[in-house]
Amino acid sequence: MARRPSACAVLACVAILAVAPACAMDLQEAYEAALLQDATTRAARAGLQASDERINQAKAQRYPSVSMSAGYQRNNLDRMQPNLLGQEVTVNDRYPSRNTTLTVRQPLYRKTIAVTIEQAQAQRNDVEAGLQKETQNLAVRVTEAYTQILFARDQLAFIDAQKAATSTQLDAALKQFAGGSGTRTDIDEAQARLDMALAQELEARQQQGFAQRQLALLINAPVSLAALRSLAVDLLTTWSPPSSSIEDWLTQAESRSPELGQLRARLETARLEVDKASAGHMPTLDAVAQWSRSDSENVTSPATRYLNRTIGVQLSVPLYSGGYVSAAMREAVARRIQAEELLEAARRDLALRITIEYRNVTEGRVRVAALEQAERSAERLAQSSRKSMHGGVRTLVDVFNADQKKAQAQRDLARARYEMLVAYVRLQALAGSDEGAGIAVVNRLLR
Repeated sequence: MARRPSACAVLACVAILAVAPACAMDLQEAYEAALLQDATTRAARAGLQASDERINQAKAQRYPSVSMSAGYQRNNLDRMQPNLLGQEVTVNDRYPSRNTTLTVRQPLYRKTIAVTIEQAQAQRNDVEAGLQKETQNLAVRVTEAYTQILFARDQLAFIDAQKAATSTQLDAALKQFAGGSGTRTDIDEAQARLDMALAQELEARQQQGFAQRQLALLINAPVSLAALRSLAVDLLTTWSPPSSSIEDWLTQAESRSPELGQLRARLETARLEVDKASAGHMPTLDAVAQWSRSDSENVTSPATRYLNRTIGVQLSVPLYSGGYVSAAMREAVARRIQAEELLEAARRDLALRITIEYRNVTEGRVRVAALEQAERSAERLAQSSRKSMHGGVRTLVDVFNADQKKAQAQRDLARARYEMLVAYVRLQALAGSDEGAGIAVVNRLLR
């Protein structure tokens, strides 16, 4: 398992980011801060604590229960009885009465208690797997937000270079037109390309702002764009994902995937619900001890005090409940079948998603290499077009088209690099790897 950062260290990191957002923040630091600050993850941790208490509640049913009751009454008793002459007379008695009872009950045999304890443990396993799933998803969300910011920053750099080149060409076209050697078409073409670059710049800044806000919400602290570390292209060039086969990833996911772990725990809960429903036909046996004291509770002798002590066993045998137990069993069996089918459906869907992300990583590396070659070719085309334009062979439109191809190749290459890294983190999350394993690998590729 990956080492979880201490709470003090992460809180200190978040505090530093809040008061000094210009400090550098790599992907690992962002993820560690999000582990403590993300509301969804904290809610999952609270759910795990609640499930622990549910286990304690289930276990408490095995222990003795002690109850005490006390009562006080004011009695107004009218008695009709014959006197010495045989005449009926009414005698009114006013007196208080009191009673106190202490009962201790110890379950000796209740099948539902044992099943309830097992169910509570299975439900805790469900919640624990849910927490692991949230932390894995958090790694993907942090990586996506972080890389989207880096991609927008790269895209803005490409657009700035494109704007500078277009502005230079626009100035040259204006001068040539003023000197009588240029055309109005060249000016309009350069202006249209510059306006398009400005529109693309606005879109890229909007995307960057959204990703910046998303990351800030995850770590609950301001995010400085200048503080984020950039992707080290030279390190990425020599990096290659682990050589595990798709079968290895699927095997790992089968045993460690938090999604499948959740559904297995729910299937176990459903299976135990069948046992609990069948226990409705089973007898229960309790040991009961009782101590009671009563004063003036007998109308024939109001001034009498009783002190009673009893100890014994109590057997309860269910005979008939209108078919409730049978119906509950049929419902529990149907729920168990439902849980089995949901598990199988999730297993198939997970295999498909792992296959997709595996290919995004392995084939993404090949795609990045191809786009790197395409970028070099586009760069040479742009340079050749400018030289040819100066020699009178190419036009300004040809230069703009070559520059546009170069910018597109640069954007496609940058996007492919970040998508490959995000796919790698997502693959680690789907397969149930150690917490933050994908984050650590990607973080080493940042400068």
